Amino acid sequence: MQGFGRRALGGLAGFALAAHFGEALAQAPAPEVRLGAIFPLSGPLALFGDECFRGVELAVEERNAAGGVSGRTLRLLGADAPDEATATNEARRLTRGDGRVAALLGSFGTSIALPASQVAELAGVPFIELAALGDAVTERGFRWVFRISPSATDYAATAVAGVALLAQAIGRPPQSMRLAIAHEDAPASQSVGAAQQGAIAALGFTQVQRAAYAPRPTDLNGLVQRLRGVDAEVVLHTGAPGDEALLFRAMAEVGWRPRMVIGTANGYGLVETGRSIGPGLTGTMSADLTPSGVNERMAGGARAFAEAYLRRYGAEPRSGHGLATFTGTRVVLDAMARAGGTEAARAGGTEAERIRTAILATDIAEGATACGWGVRFDERGQNQRARPFLCQWQPAPPQPGNPAGLRQVVIAPADAAIADAITRLGA
Repeated sequence: MQGFGRRALGGLAGFALAAHFGEALAQAPAPEVRLGAIFPLSGPLALFGDECFRGVELAVEERNAAGGVSGRTLRLLGADAPDEATATNEARRLTRGDGRVAALLGSFGTSIALPASQVAELAGVPFIELAALGDAVTERGFRWVFRISPSATDYAATAVAGVALLAQAIGRPPQSMRLAIAHEDAPASQSVGAAQQGAIAALGFTQVQRAAYAPRPTDLNGLVQRLRGVDAEVVLHTGAPGDEALLFRAMAEVGWRPRMVIGTANGYGLVETGRSIGPGLTGTMSADLTPSGVNERMAGGARAFAEAYLRRYGAEPRSGHGLATFTGTRVVLDAMARAGGTEAARAGGTEAERIRTAILATDIAEGATACGWGVRFDERGQNQRARPFLCQWQPAPPQPGNPAGLRQVVIAPADAAIADAITRLGA
């Protein structure tokens, strides 16, 4: 032992002393595993960041109750990153020195994921994105960055598939529908808009408008007038949380609405959005993370998660973000357990290298996780078996926590759906 390097232990006394220290070392607890979680816990995205963090927290608590990772207790280190600068600073704090984490999870927002993952890449710490959708997250050729959740391209494909579903339901060729793309002029929303435009062109659908608007708008009246002017029947909208409320307010003010709005994640899956907009949201579709209203045959465990969430936080999940981050964290912790096992340790390499290898080796079939995804990463670090579901706000019995009487349910794909599609807004 290093502390006794200058004096040899001898005789019975030395043997007894050595035995004492050997027993103490054997009984000492295994070192903890630090796991970083970086989300916007303050500022305009705080509600979403907190929902994401809750999913991570539940997964970590579940794992610790089952004995931790390879007998080591997990210590979750949270970091508040409401903007890019803070994301950079907090990622540095969690990837350097004595506070260095074994892996860093995040982040909800693409603007947070990009700088935080760049810091992790430079530090050689695995960064696993659990919810941000911007394609750029996994398109930089980074070695240490992975995304378990769907990409912007995945969301765009699901939203455009919603057009085909709607056309089929009303008995029209999808090519006859007049489609407009509307999005915030920000990286994640631009990614979705570009991918939607590509999908529309590939399918031969009719696009009559692609309109971008400046971030953090105070109203979207000008946007709505443009959409009205081209007689858009279906509006594919992607914006920051809160933009959906501005869109519906503007439509009400000018007395116009299209047949359908198909949103993309963010506020479109939030319980508070239903309360804020009310019955006018009825029928709205969204390409979204898995909500509680999903067929358990496809997402076995979604109901159990909702029940665990209710016990832990005293309320129903506020969106699908908690289930997504819970699922993703489970995947990461399983990989870390494999990386810390006897065979992995025998194979050598740093802990980070072993975790990276275990993540890349993950192979989970679709429908085998609590949110219905599978897991298999491509060479970019993108999970190829994550997919958004096509969801819709439909009437539900009013409850104390849901006075608007609306619930988000899955309407496609068929194996995940629990309801048929409503074919018009406000129906």
